[in-house]
Amino acid sequence: MAGAMIKIKLVRSPICTPEKHKRIVRALGLRKMNQVVERPDTPGFRGMVKKIPHLLAVVE
Repeated sequence: MAGAMIKIKLVRSPICTPEKHKRIVRALGLRKMNQVVERPDTPGFRGMVKKIPHLLAVVE
C-alpha cells in the first residue's frame, strides 16, 4: 500500500448538513462541487470518506 492514492469527488453540497460533515469536507480539501482531490489511501482518510458517503464518491 506504499504510495497508494485514492481520488475523492464531492458529488453533493454540504450546505444543509451538520457542521461536523462540513468540517470533514473541508479537511479533505474539497471546496467546489464535482471537484476531485487525490489523497493517500490510509485508514484515516478512508474513515473520513465513510463518515459522509452521501456527499462523496471515490473515483477510479
